[in-house]
Amino acid sequence: MQQPNNTSKPVVLITGAAGGVGAAAAQEMARRGYDVAITDINETGLQSTGAAIHQINPAIKVLLLPGDLCDLDFTQSMAKSTFDHFGRIDVLVNNAAWRELVTMRHVSVESWEKTIRIMLTAPAFLSRQCAVYMESAKRGLIINISSIQAQQTSSFATPYAVAKAGLETLTFDLAGLYGAAEIRVVALALGAVDTELSQDYSDSDDMRAASEDIIALGRWTDAAEAARTIAWLASADASYITGTVITADGGWVHQHMGRSARRKIFPEEF
Repeated sequence: MQQPNNTSKPVVLITGAAGGVGAAAAQEMARRGYDVAITDINETGLQSTGAAIHQINPAIKVLLLPGDLCDLDFTQSMAKSTFDHFGRIDVLVNNAAWRELVTMRHVSVESWEKTIRIMLTAPAFLSRQCAVYMESAKRGLIINISSIQAQQTSSFATPYAVAKAGLETLTFDLAGLYGAAEIRVVALALGAVDTELSQDYSDSDDMRAASEDIIALGRWTDAAEAARTIAWLASADASYITGTVITADGGWVHQHMGRSARRKIFPEEF
């Protein structure tokens, strides 16, 4: 067994880190002094994230863990690999996602099970494995990246929405289980994020315009902005936040109508 480096830096483990929010989160945490373990099925993208981290700060140690979260043996080995390499795990970010745009009329069992495996089963068991090390240290944070689709569905990505809703319930459950060991568990529900995953709609420009009309801030976020929210949750400023869902959606989910519709009613106010 490789001996731990016993780094004095805090350590974050992030899934789905080859691009998008996961890659941005890895880079942001590195900026804030974390050593980083990152995993993704896309090994080339994972290497690019690692290279970007080294450019930010060559002193940051990076552990690449390429693999498939559908493989639960691999998933459960990641915590041990991270701990063996660094000697600690302070933060876990369950970010990896996969989806197929299909309604419940046509979704296959294989697609359903793959989505649930990657987005709910893998986070549950990876959290359990990381919590073993966190409990021993009497500290830790698990951040589950959710979506406003857990509460506001589209009806054409059903397994994705169901998995995100389950991930939020998992958050509440684990917070109660591990809280006495000073392990916080928080879900971060994101709205519209400008990433490769969000470009898979056939009319993505029209979808974006329609959503921006409803979002209170009138814009999508980007991966870097979402990553800063993740880093804030990992900071001492958020030390009493656990067992809850933090929504960062630009003010979308609670809006009744779009700005264009409001403008028709109150043209001088909107």
